[in-house]
Amino acid sequence: MGARREVVSAVTERYRLPKRAEKGRILDELCATTGWHRKHAVRALRRRETVGLGEVEPTRKRRCRYGATIKDALTALWEASDRVCGKRLKVMIPT
Repeated sequence: MGARREVVSAVTERYRLPKRAEKGRILDELCATTGWHRKHAVRALRRRETVGLGEVEPTRKRRCRYGATIKDALTALWEASDRVCGKRLKVMIPT
């Protein structure tokens, strides 16, 4: 396992920069070297690096799509429509 971790850490830097075709070749090499399936290799290469002891790099937060006014209006519509699901609420908004 230690050798596999070393191989993955060495390949991770090469995997993040290139385009799709080159990434496929890198994955093929890693699968041949470690004996892993492709999906496991992809997950191992995309795993976030640890910052310290047991600490993981924080994930990026999503940008807000809507402002507070739109969010308040949608909440009011949702409450007025007796809290229907989003799929039905979308159809009801024009009315």
